[in-house]
Amino acid sequence: MIKKLKTLISNADWRSILKDYLMLTIGAFLLIVSIDIFFAPSNISPGGGVTGSAIILNKFTNWPIGLLMLLLNIPMLILGFYRLGRFNFLIRTLYVVLLYNLGVDFLADWLPAGITDDLLLNALYGGVLGGTGTGIIYRARSTTAGLGIVTRVLQLKTGVPISQMYILTDGVLLMVIGMVFGWDRALYSLMSLFVFGLAADYVLEGPSVVRTTFIVTNSADAVAQGLLNRLGVGVTAWSAKGMFTKATHEILFCTVIRSDVNTLKAVVSEIDPHAFLVIGQGHQAIGGVLRQTSVDEG
Repeated sequence: MIKKLKTLISNADWRSILKDYLMLTIGAFLLIVSIDIFFAPSNISPGGGVTGSAIILNKFTNWPIGLLMLLLNIPMLILGFYRLGRFNFLIRTLYVVLLYNLGVDFLADWLPAGITDDLLLNALYGGVLGGTGTGIIYRARSTTAGLGIVTRVLQLKTGVPISQMYILTDGVLLMVIGMVFGWDRALYSLMSLFVFGLAADYVLEGPSVVRTTFIVTNSADAVAQGLLNRLGVGVTAWSAKGMFTKATHEILFCTVIRSDVNTLKAVVSEIDPHAFLVIGQGHQAIGGVLRQTSVDEG
């Protein structure tokens, strides 16, 4: 174990590490604020996992929420150690867990215990802050432990978005919240869980502003030149064969920003009215040719 730790230290990129730990600290602080100001005072949970369980147990035991979260996280840390990167995972996640779980109790006396009695506002703003903090922590290659570890393991294996994974992994204990605090709290918790997942997805994957396009056409050169002239985008082409007609066609692929979709459709329609066009969405486009053009886009 000591030998592996020495190897990690000697191969470390300290600038990148400092950046990651700054992100982990910011993410943990946002989670602390979401719990102390929005969730705990209103008996709402952003999920039925460790956080929800700790809020429920706090009602019956009066043990500090952060301490309960820390105790419940121990088996999750063991799972994450074996599934999410061993020592690299353990060091980062243990840092987040200690900062987050102990910070919930430590800062409870410093942060306002609720700034509104409106359950809807507590659910929405708590979800946004908590989800943003979680997304930042995921981007820094760590987790918040708890069922977040299970969520991350399943998300990496299946590719299912985090927002859906949270509903799958946390849904059962939301029923318990309903039985303990009332079904209105359970419904607000479900809403908060949905917002929480969307915010985490947005931070982790970025806004969906890129459109990917596949164009099957018999006028590939003309269409590609039209897209280059009107939109200033690079186009990639390859040959394909229709399995029904057995005819050969060219497939063009390019990415455009969302506001250029109508122009792209107009260009393709003008040059080849019989082209087959498929438009999807992506989160990021890195590299390639994306430049402005002075040609009037009509």
